[in-house]
Amino acid sequence: MDKLVIRGTEINVQWDLKRDDFLSLTDIAKIKDSDNPRYIIQNWLRNRNTIEFLGVWETLYNPNFNRVEFDAFRSQAGLNSFVMTPQKWVDATGAIGIVSKAGRYGGTYAHKEIAFEFASWISVEFKLYLVKEFERLKTEEMKQLGWDIKRNLAKINYRIHTDAIKENLIPPELSARQISLVYANEADVLNMALFGMTAKEWRDAHPDLKGNIRDYANVSQLVCLSNLENLNAVFINEGIPQAERLAKLNAIAISQMKVLTEDHRLLQLDAAEDTQSQHD
Repeated sequence: MDKLVIRGTEINVQWDLKRDDFLSLTDIAKIKDSDNPRYIIQNWLRNRNTIEFLGVWETLYNPNFNRVEFDAFRSQAGLNSFVMTPQKWVDATGAIGIVSKAGRYGGTYAHKEIAFEFASWISVEFKLYLVKEFERLKTEEMKQLGWDIKRNLAKINYRIHTDAIKENLIPPELSARQISLVYANEADVLNMALFGMTAKEWRDAHPDLKGNIRDYANVSQLVCLSNLENLNAVFINEGIPQAERLAKLNAIAISQMKVLTEDHRLLQLDAAEDTQSQHD
């Protein structure tokens, strides 16, 4: 759950990988009436243009949309006797673009395209600010997702690395403690190659920090670490001695980090130039 702040108003956002992003219509409606936002939503749903818009959206994205019920609603929309609520719309038509949630972050949520349409009905100016802030937050989320993907990639390669250790370096007679020492020793081969210190040396140098040396690695270091784990697994399978592997991995780490940090610097320069051109 994230929040957009539009001119002092908080709008809850739920990122949904399966159904895309949903924004709180309840929060948006508070721009009009902070005490009774549900009535604002119901008034919007009574509008014929709204019903037609929702019908087109559901037809495009929802193969199970009940068009018979939709046609009945469309014929009544706009009449003084016509009453519509989010739950009534969902229950009758099987709509997926609007959902009602209970709990701490409860209320009515809608797919971003529907939410933007609702925001436009509330205020065209507010909609423009909402779209701009949403895109900014989306960009930040994608950057974070990219970091998570690289972190998970490192974890996957860690499994490849430990499997190579298990198959080639651990005699079956060793105790569980002895086996863990072998794993730790090989992990420190990578730590030395990339960071220039063992895990213990890092902990001794940073007694106030929680976690381990890899938790504080930047994106470039995580990418390089992922590559080193794969390469060390290959070197282990080839029977290369540890000292020779460490020398090879260190040389590779130096080479790759030069490339990765230069690429990162160029990306920062490009971003700065884009920002400056927007100001100009």
